Amino acid sequence: MNLIRRVLPPILAAVMLTGCSAVAETEPASASATPTAAPLITVSVTDGATGVAPDTALRVTSRSGTLTSVRVDPADGGDERAHVAVRGSLDPARRTWTAERTLSPATTYEVEAVAVGAGGRRTTTRTSFTTLSPSRTNRALLGPGDDQVVGVGMPVTLSFDRPVTDKAAVERSLKVTTHPATEGSWGWVRDPHTGRERVDWRPASYWRPGTEVTVRAALSGVDTGGGRYLPRDISIGFTIGAARVNRVDLAAHRMTVSENGQVQRVIPVSGGGPATPTYNGTTVVMDKVADIRMNSETVGLGDAYDMDVAWAVHLTSSGTYLHAAPWNASLIGNSNASHGCIGMNTDDARWFYDRARPGDVVVTTGSDGATVDVGNGLGDWNLTYEQWRKRSAL
Repeated sequence: MNLIRRVLPPILAAVMLTGCSAVAETEPASASATPTAAPLITVSVTDGATGVAPDTALRVTSRSGTLTSVRVDPADGGDERAHVAVRGSLDPARRTWTAERTLSPATTYEVEAVAVGAGGRRTTTRTSFTTLSPSRTNRALLGPGDDQVVGVGMPVTLSFDRPVTDKAAVERSLKVTTHPATEGSWGWVRDPHTGRERVDWRPASYWRPGTEVTVRAALSGVDTGGGRYLPRDISIGFTIGAARVNRVDLAAHRMTVSENGQVQRVIPVSGGGPATPTYNGTTVVMDKVADIRMNSETVGLGDAYDMDVAWAVHLTSSGTYLHAAPWNASLIGNSNASHGCIGMNTDDARWFYDRARPGDVVVTTGSDGATVDVGNGLGDWNLTYEQWRKRSAL
């Protein structure tokens, strides 16, 4: 009878644990060990659950034992950006594991947790659940392009198809890593012409040339507001090139082109006339195109012009370019008469175009126009760093 009493309690403990979990396995203590209860593991999401919200707080807890491992992986594999593994952290007592990110939508997850109790009793629990397929989504585009070399004014940009109401949730999912270390902040802006909302990360001052930047956006499963979820993670890496800061003085009709603090060329220019003045302020090269059709109807100027333009360097989403303007040859260097763009002679425009890269800085002064809006193109630098930081949701 004494032998039966010594063996029976561990067997009963194993049976009871199995009854509390979807799949639980326990390893019995040796016959000579003092009988102890096996750890009980619970998962905050019910085994077999469907339609689980991707931003559900996922936790795994061990009672009367410590967790030794927790794995939360998508069952169907596939695109790792859309179906991400979920990492988490243990509390100091190793009793509770908490997920450090959101879950991916429309994904079946498998949870495997192992805990060890007193006397070496080990329990392994396996459960699974499926997240909902949202009826509404949001999509995001992260820039600049992966592996690009960009200028010292280029911010990280994350733009959205739909407005974001829970900006803090989005920001918490973003991480910027730089080498060397660089102070910077996220800030929210809206393009006044396209209406698109975005969050940018810019340094406190222009980037140091040679800086390496990595951006990880753990967006899969983030609710941007009202159940409009983001579908996948995004990541990029880019490098900062030479410091090219170009200063346009429209009162003097000159542009001074500098690289790493050394003047490379002074170029005669012509800016916007009295009715359509060029924006003052700091713009950043967005892209460039060797030949583009410019039509005044696209920028609300009626039928003022419709022509092919060469060596065009793009500065604002509202349509400001630096470009060749041979039709204004007699005005370049002595008068402002364009519809808002900055014109050059063809040879100078070709030279500038060949050197320009996205992220280069163009600072314009001397115009009768307003300062460019912070959201019009990459106008982040028109705010002081303290003003910029206040645009962060965190």
